[in-house]
Amino acid sequence: MKIAIDTHSHTIASGHAYCTIREMASAAAKKGLQGLAITEHAPTMPGTCHPFYFSNLKVIPRQMSGVEMLFGVELNILDADGTIDLSEALLKEMDLVIASLHLPCFAKGATKETYTEAYLKVMENPYVNIIGHPDDGRIPVDYEKIVEAAAKYGKILEVNNSSLTPGGFRQNARENQHTILELCKKYKVPVTLASDAHVDSDVGNVRYSLEVVRECGFPEELIVNTSIEKLKKYIGRCPKG
Repeated sequence: MKIAIDTHSHTIASGHAYCTIREMASAAAKKGLQGLAITEHAPTMPGTCHPFYFSNLKVIPRQMSGVEMLFGVELNILDADGTIDLSEALLKEMDLVIASLHLPCFAKGATKETYTEAYLKVMENPYVNIIGHPDDGRIPVDYEKIVEAAAKYGKILEVNNSSLTPGGFRQNARENQHTILELCKKYKVPVTLASDAHVDSDVGNVRYSLEVVRECGFPEELIVNTSIEKLKKYIGRCPKG
């Protein structure tokens, strides 16, 4: 099995990544990808871009180096109410919307119940397509409730290769991802295998994500980014206005 489009990547605009859009697109082409999503961090993340950046994405070509480009955002979930850090007007313009919990951007003193509620609330947002890296053991959650909500609201859960890479900073990601994938099989929830690349050499790298889905015997029909057309069908389940 191969992925056709990498659904999560960052450029220098995110502040802690290292390549340009064209460098990332060129790397995607060299690796045989048909598509690449650039999903810069939303404004609450330290060092990232201003909302004006997202308002101007329409000027960028959607074909580069023979690769179909999607331009979107990785939102920060800010609190238990599922508050996010980009306006509805801008979310309507995005090709792809990921919502993630990042510790530097979340309310302090959170509990397992708080984190779980944050995910549940953000999944009510019709502009959110993907829940990013829900596997971090530093952010304890009730996985069954999250997967049930993803099934209810038509969201995609991410199998994040960066989380699973040995030496990474997210804790117990492999064990947690096994739990998530077993629940996704139970509730028929789709997933995406994504690199979360912050440098061109990592574009399309889903080595560890593939290992985990194979270990779980996860069905390929529930992996949405094995073709661009399949991904677009699932994104279409979350109406954008």
